[in-house]
Amino acid sequence: MAASIVNMETVKKLLEESLVKLGFEVHTLKVGWYNSVLPDKLHLPYPDDILAVLLLSTPAMFEQAFLPFMEERSCQGISDPIDQCVKHCVTSALSQNFPGQKVDVRYDYELLPSRKPKFLAQTAAHVSGAAFYYQQSDVSDQPWANKKMFGVCVHPKLGGWFAIRALLVFQDVKMDPEQIQPDPLDCVPSREARIQLLEDFNLRWQDWSYRNIITPSQTYSQKQCDYFSTPPAQRHALLRSWGFLPELDDVSSYSAGEHAQVILDWIQLTHDPNYDKH
Repeated sequence: MAASIVNMETVKKLLEESLVKLGFEVHTLKVGWYNSVLPDKLHLPYPDDILAVLLLSTPAMFEQAFLPFMEERSCQGISDPIDQCVKHCVTSALSQNFPGQKVDVRYDYELLPSRKPKFLAQTAAHVSGAAFYYQQSDVSDQPWANKKMFGVCVHPKLGGWFAIRALLVFQDVKMDPEQIQPDPLDCVPSREARIQLLEDFNLRWQDWSYRNIITPSQTYSQKQCDYFSTPPAQRHALLRSWGFLPELDDVSSYSAGEHAQVILDWIQLTHDPNYDKH
């Protein structure tokens, strides 16, 4: 695509044409909107008017993108199959629509050398208008004394049945200086409901009740629930039982170090209050 016709509208349109049918949502934002609410050390290293695009996966992504990806036997090694699928979808969309464009792609699972995430997913969702990021500070007269309650995003249609997958920074594309920042829809407006949301997310996250704080338009299928309820270290075995991965005659084909890393990753993620990946 010629650089002269690349702007926010064309980027959004082409990404939607490639990704919506696979179960993704596409939301645009200015780098400056994101940087303005974060300390300098967490800023994206780009001018304020540069275009960024946030990608969310909806419940449809599992059947429309992930299972076909697995059926094609595209999964390689022991890295997370969902991550591999998302990367495949994003890479394909960019190569087809934006050859030669400089795009900094940051996935939700990637960390900087400092072990900090490459972008703060929930902050990006809020400033783009994609989902409201409810935090402890959004509750008046808090009932938790000095206890820390971590925040969670709620999508205006999907509730908690979605995931924030990637941030794409189009390094040579500027947004209109008059572009108005959208406000996310406050779909949990009452103090009581916000208390319930944060307590469900922080104290009962395993039962997924926080996802239903509003009536969602879609939820995960039973197969998808089974997959995401399975610890990551056991998901390859589940996929194998579904016929998506070949049987292993020798478990030593995965090294002991690889097995250990999978387990360590699971422990880290499940004890990380900011982990809301699925």
